[in-house]
Amino acid sequence: MTGQRLVAAAFAVAVLVPALGVRPAKAGRYRGASVVRLANAGRYRGASVASGFSQTSPSRPAEAGRDRLSDQAFWKLVTDLSEPNGNFRSDNLVSNEIRFQWVLPELMRSVRPGGVYLGVGPEQNFTYIAALRPKVAFILDVRRGNVDLHLMYKALFELSADRADFLSRLLSRQRPAGLTTNSTAVEVFAAFAAVEPNERFAADTLATIRNRLVTEHRFPLTGDDLARIEAIHQVFLLAGTRIQYSPFGSFGGTVQPTYADLMAATDEAGQMRSFLASEQAFAFVKDLEQRNLVVPVVGNFAGPKTLRAIASYVRRKGARVSAFYLSNVEEYLRQDSVWQAFCGNLAALPIDESSAFIRAVRLDPLNPAVEGFATRLARMAPDIRQCVRAR
Repeated sequence: MTGQRLVAAAFAVAVLVPALGVRPAKAGRYRGASVVRLANAGRYRGASVASGFSQTSPSRPAEAGRDRLSDQAFWKLVTDLSEPNGNFRSDNLVSNEIRFQWVLPELMRSVRPGGVYLGVGPEQNFTYIAALRPKVAFILDVRRGNVDLHLMYKALFELSADRADFLSRLLSRQRPAGLTTNSTAVEVFAAFAAVEPNERFAADTLATIRNRLVTEHRFPLTGDDLARIEAIHQVFLLAGTRIQYSPFGSFGGTVQPTYADLMAATDEAGQMRSFLASEQAFAFVKDLEQRNLVVPVVGNFAGPKTLRAIASYVRRKGARVSAFYLSNVEEYLRQDSVWQAFCGNLAALPIDESSAFIRAVRLDPLNPAVEGFATRLARMAPDIRQCVRAR
């Protein structure tokens, strides 16, 4: 995309998206994850779309011996585990952590598959899920908008046969010719970067997403949920492969990788491991989504409910938390003087000695507004013990 078109896309994000009926929200205290502030309102405001539940997924029947959640059980978890909607200064539709894959080789060696994954924010969670192969994943964020983002992703995973099909729907661009199951992430994104957005295709895709979530799954999405999903999808239409954490660099520092950059990023050895780097990685996340085992919830890490409720659920299932991706949320917990509450919540989590924290650490803590992040691993057990002792 040319510089001129990027400016036009940024202008459209700032001007046209609010015109859809999504008004800017007040900047909040708490941080957690998009390109513009997508808040309440929209064409569907005030309308509860569905109240019933489907006991089985429309995607495919359960296979013998494979765990799955019914649609009703999935939505009950989304509802019962969530806290009230909170605020952050922006809605992070994509990550700003370009080095997030660097820890994956060590993480895959040290963390056993089949555990429970916890994470925060947008799409980087899919890469960690594809690498760690958990039994179930919970994505928690202080903003309801992140739940809506992940519900949109859920529908797109279920509807898409492969990576190119998925990106075609996400970016509202017709699938380029010549892509195969062996195409690299660089090749896939280069091909889509040359395709113009298609508004008719976008409208059709949005209708299919709504049908998937509301009619087939029968999730009782509110008018605000549907308005946010529409606005989010519009941002991906406008920005395409070059969508960033913030269109103007006003939040998230000056290190602002694009979606294409993030998906083509590598570990330290130069191997691409994103969830769109291979059909195998994509297929694992798709399968988990089809079985309703990627559960997005609204929750504050230091809040009174969500982490403790997840801990109780995991314990009842006889499982353990294998990895917890924290991003850089901890720095905001300290700023907001709620660190002790966070420590108490961590102490409730069922873990073992291999369970790991995944942290995004500022490369230059003396200049936090402009520098990027490095990703670091730490064992959860000793960190939690130290955290609790210091309370």
